[in-house]
Amino acid sequence: MTIDERFARIEHVTAGLAEERRQDREELRGLWRDTQRQLDQLTGRVDAIATHLDSFILESAARDRETDRRFRETDARIDKMISAMGEFLRALPSQPLP
Repeated sequence: MTIDERFARIEHVTAGLAEERRQDREELRGLWRDTQRQLDQLTGRVDAIATHLDSFILESAARDRETDRRFRETDARIDKMISAMGEFLRALPSQPLP
């Protein structure tokens, strides 16, 4: 093999390697763009979930306050009813049991 043939061979191999690296670079850029797109979509979904969760937390807190208020009202009504029953029983004339 002559020196010119060796140089031609080296140039051919070098050109092949350069082409491979160019293709790899393009593929990696495409993967990077795809990854960025997926990250952007994921960020949007996480933001939407966070917003939904925030509104859910606020609604739950409002329902909890309403439930607490109703329990307090019911407890007060039960207390009044028991007090009224006790006073009613105290007002009855005491009669011995047969």
